[in-house]
Amino acid sequence: MVPPRATNPLAYLCPRWKSGSIPTFPLHKSSGRWLHAKEKLIGGGNWGSYWSIVTGGVIGLLAVLLVKYGNLANMGYCIACFLRDISGGLGFHRAAPVQYIRPEILGMVIGAFGAALLTKEYRSVGGSSPFLRFFLAFVGMIGMLIFLGCPVRAVLRLAGGDLNAIVGIVGLVAGIGMGIYFLNRGFSLGRANVQHNLNGQVFPLVTLAITLLVLFGTQVFFVSQEGPGSMHAPVLLALGAGIIVGILAQRSRFCMIGGIRDFILFKDMHLLIGFLAMLIIAFAGNLFTGMFNPGFAGQTVAHNDGVWNFLGIALAATAVTLLGGCPLRQLIAASEGNTDCVITILGLIAGAAFAHNFGLATSPNGVPVAGQWAVVFSLILVLGLGYLGSKQFSISGGVNIEHNS
Repeated sequence: MVPPRATNPLAYLCPRWKSGSIPTFPLHKSSGRWLHAKEKLIGGGNWGSYWSIVTGGVIGLLAVLLVKYGNLANMGYCIACFLRDISGGLGFHRAAPVQYIRPEILGMVIGAFGAALLTKEYRSVGGSSPFLRFFLAFVGMIGMLIFLGCPVRAVLRLAGGDLNAIVGIVGLVAGIGMGIYFLNRGFSLGRANVQHNLNGQVFPLVTLAITLLVLFGTQVFFVSQEGPGSMHAPVLLALGAGIIVGILAQRSRFCMIGGIRDFILFKDMHLLIGFLAMLIIAFAGNLFTGMFNPGFAGQTVAHNDGVWNFLGIALAATAVTLLGGCPLRQLIAASEGNTDCVITILGLIAGAAFAHNFGLATSPNGVPVAGQWAVVFSLILVLGLGYLGSKQFSISGGVNIEHNS
């Protein structure tokens, strides 16, 4: 099987594009200034790696800056935690310590939406297995709230000295490997169909409306008075940092799951080096600012139960690999018009609300028994779906990742 990159460098990096829906060109026959400039713009050739390095490095740098100015330690960015806070801010759960409309998320959506419009890459697509996507996101969020972080935060926790993240990253790789196992056997959520642009514009426009309410200080959302939700950087700084990451992630197709997945499948380092750039820059920033705190115990919003750290993130990684990308990638694709990814984001928000309303979410005190049972049950369901999906959607010739998001 010839990897998609041989004819189209974005065929497996951008979930919503079908084969042929963007210009294709051989990577080894770049001719003329126009084609070279085009490769630089959309991330073809070696320029895709540069985009990934820049994106990962900037995320690492801004994460340190956000922590310096108010965010929790090792939580400059965490898509799962921030969506959980937003879920509480909207009143979907009543866990008072984790309720806040996170400007970082709002900024990412606005930045990615604007970048997609300016580069004429905005395209509304969707209609591919919406309930399966919602369910996988729902249980994936439960796994992330057992580990206490998404793949982005796993790296930032390690960069800050939280050695529990090592177990988490091992679980992350194991979960991605399990997802790849099913993808290689034909698991697919089907192709997205082109829709009226209005379908895809609702999500960024609603996000923009919420942003305006936050900026004008409208008291319509729940806000934590203590706990993680009360600890945050100034609104404008967080919003600006989110916009920058949204733009860069849209240009680079940055994905924490995709980097490991593509390396395993294609031996492609294109996205993985962004993963490493984030780790190195955040580590250096933490050392420089005196925020590096190595150890297993006493870490911020973390527990040191290795078994459940591993199983929680493995559950999440398996689910999001089947979905086609990490929560960050899903958020950016949703901002580009992919309504399937909007369904995924809604599933993550619903999963966060369920986890807190029913006492499944972990705290630094440990993993509740209900949360342990939820992980085991969810793992059985996800593995069962992967198996049944592989049998039902068996495809000869190997995996085609672009089908999955």
